[in-house]
Amino acid sequence: MSSGFRRFRVTDKIRESEIITSFHLEPADGAPLFAARPGQYLTLKLPTPEGSVLKTYSLSGDVTAPGSHRITVKRGGRPVDAAHLPEGVGSCWLHDAVSPGMELEVAAPRGSFVLDEDSERPVLLLGGGVGLTPLVAMAHRLAETERRVWFLQACENGAVQALGDELRELAEASQGRIRNHVIYRNPSDADRASGPGHSVGMIDKALLQSLLPLDDYDVYLCGPTPFMVAMYRLLRELGVTKARIAYEFFGKAASLEVLAEQPQIAPQTASKAPAAIAGLAFLTNPDARAMPEDLPVARGPVKAANDTGQGNDVVFARSGVSAAWNDSANSLLELAEEAGLTPAFSCRAGICNTCRCGLKEGEVRYFEEPLDPPGPGEVLLCCARPEGRVVLDI
Repeated sequence: MSSGFRRFRVTDKIRESEIITSFHLEPADGAPLFAARPGQYLTLKLPTPEGSVLKTYSLSGDVTAPGSHRITVKRGGRPVDAAHLPEGVGSCWLHDAVSPGMELEVAAPRGSFVLDEDSERPVLLLGGGVGLTPLVAMAHRLAETERRVWFLQACENGAVQALGDELRELAEASQGRIRNHVIYRNPSDADRASGPGHSVGMIDKALLQSLLPLDDYDVYLCGPTPFMVAMYRLLRELGVTKARIAYEFFGKAASLEVLAEQPQIAPQTASKAPAAIAGLAFLTNPDARAMPEDLPVARGPVKAANDTGQGNDVVFARSGVSAAWNDSANSLLELAEEAGLTPAFSCRAGICNTCRCGLKEGEVRYFEEPLDPPGPGEVLLCCARPEGRVVLDI
């Protein structure tokens, strides 16, 4: 593994809800904290019986605060439709085995899903389940500005909601600039008795129109895939331009937009579910991250691999096709997907090495430095761009 990891000591472990716990991490060597931007995540190297694994968790606190970084982690259970699969490897170990005083290996913050601090537009933060964590970091930074903020969080009920008190305190101290609203899918009696500041059911057009003044917002969206698809559709229906919607998505290139354009299929709900929540089924399940294998992808200019290449042509040797490098692709992985190929990937951020492949000819440039650099004659597709013509062993 590369030397990009530092040892951090767990200074505090705080249970935020029935399924979510926060961990405060300080450098074990006494050196300064990592520099971070609101919305970025840390990579942790965690032990398992089969060897170490890399897991990423968003910074959930004020990234400018001295002393420690904070991550807030939902305990990952087994998928409801696949009881034979194990519980979340990283999250369960953190919840069950980690205690204050232990040390963890942590890599520097990464991620391009970050708050645009140069903008002066009002901000809409839309979080589903534990997807609120990077948005909380953004809210802390926005609290130090004059921008107006609306923070909407969709979750099952108050028992599993995390960081609610913290967000309320931010809102109360903002003199009305920050407004926090919670939408409970299945509220308890205590939730119903807690007074104003929340809704029951789902985030829909009527709710957004009732809460938000007509304005030009910067929108930040994070949560499980179905939640983000539903919110993306809703925002576009309300006339929010694509350029104003920022999100972090781990599916195939542009797949959130592709999914949002597909016909809507009514999801199944539990028996006796109130009609008001029928459309919210699965929307607040943070584990629903997997993408279908047959997801349609946008296809770019493709030609036979033996065509004469010019400029930054990328040849996928084993597949028998090549594609011209173009501005619609951010990485070699995205270009391969545009060409209709399906290379293996996981993190899309230069962390996991799942997308590593052979580089038969040419040179590449990394726009995100790999956490574990590939060996000679190899390349990580997700964070590399071609420097002239390249031939890949795909």
